[in-house]
Amino acid sequence: MSLRELRPRHLQWEVEGRVATITLCRPERKNPLTFESYAELRDLFLALRSESEIRAVVIAGAGGNFCSGGDVHDIIGPLTRRDITGLLAFTRMTGDVVVAMRRCPQPIVAAVDGVCVGAGAILALASDIRFATPRARTAFLFVRVGLAGCDMGACALLPRVIGHGRAAELLYTGRVMTAEEGERWGFYNRLVEPEQLLAEASVFARQLADGPSFAHGLTKTMLHHEWSMSIEQAVEAEAQAQALCMATRDFRRAFEAFVAKREPQFEGD
Repeated sequence: MSLRELRPRHLQWEVEGRVATITLCRPERKNPLTFESYAELRDLFLALRSESEIRAVVIAGAGGNFCSGGDVHDIIGPLTRRDITGLLAFTRMTGDVVVAMRRCPQPIVAAVDGVCVGAGAILALASDIRFATPRARTAFLFVRVGLAGCDMGACALLPRVIGHGRAAELLYTGRVMTAEEGERWGFYNRLVEPEQLLAEASVFARQLADGPSFAHGLTKTMLHHEWSMSIEQAVEAEAQAQALCMATRDFRRAFEAFVAKREPQFEGD
């Protein structure tokens, strides 16, 4: 299904120029996820793979919070009545959201304010760049409801971002990571005042969108794939990726702009 055919009912979706913004919008309950919103997120990120006009994505929450995770009444309750086949269908579907986020070529910037827990923390983790406010509170709280910390790829992704020991502490305890800890540990790239959060995330996304989008897509692919490569394999993969970039018009545009002492205008081809 193409992006133009999607009509999300549980998310806000808007495009300004080359940047798309996804907003989780159930502010009265701190933007929890439902079966339907999980599926809509998955489908949006899958559709973005074929949308060359969109060059970057911002994901945010409405009403001063990012996301409170899976809705207790709409998801947790019904899950207690499913058999193992139904439970596995759900956990695979939630994991598909992360896979779709990693595979879409556009850089994803998470703008995190207030509550960012459970599956909401995973959405932030699966993004490429994370901005937060000083009042952001992030927790991978699966253990606090009797579940393992290995949810939606957390045990693979979180150690890569903040290190094994810190990831183990958060996943075993489910405790809250403050915004200051998150920035110090490298989970958050930048702390921003609440009234400036979405604006700064959008400005950063526009800067990425104005860059060489084909090259950005390869950078994202290499960042994700090289964790499972040897150094020799990574060097060869990057040689091939960079050669492809050198064959683009954007590479020539950058050279011509440098010679002419002006800023390059990248077109993504």
